[in-house]
Amino acid sequence: MRRYILYHRKRHPSELGPGHVAAFLSSLATAGRVSASTQNQALSALMFLYRVVLGIVSIRTPPRSGWQFVFPAARICTDPRWGPPSRYHLHESAVQRTVTEAARRAGVTKHVTCHTMRHSFATHLLEDGYDIRTVQELLGHRDVSTTMTYLHVLKRGALGVRSPADRL
Repeated sequence: MRRYILYHRKRHPSELGPGHVAAFLSSLATAGRVSASTQNQALSALMFLYRVVLGIVSIRTPPRSGWQFVFPAARICTDPRWGPPSRYHLHESAVQRTVTEAARRAGVTKHVTCHTMRHSFATHLLEDGYDIRTVQELLGHRDVSTTMTYLHVLKRGALGVRSPADRL
């Protein structure tokens, strides 16, 4: 809550509305570079603050818009649960078609999916010497053994991760 209040220049939360909540959550994701789970936890805490502590039940989860989605839908839809017209995620099949088309245009002959990008991201982080626990958190894995499956593609294995002392 402290970060939320400081972000809005010490204004009392009762003076702030859904737009302020959305701006704060967006800043956590962009400037703060927090994980999605941290952002969701912040949203839950803010909802608790408004509903339980302040007794303001009219505040809703911030409407979805285009700063919040990586792949926003082209159309704006109305959903009575969110109130005013909102923008939602693209359907996963639309994202997959775009990735497949981009791979084709780039001349990649192997089968490429969105999940291929995830594997590539994890592999490159490990190749660059990132700690396995950091990669685990970025990928959202609950168990490090899931993340360790990415080590099989590295030629040097788990012992190939560089120590900070190696840079001295």
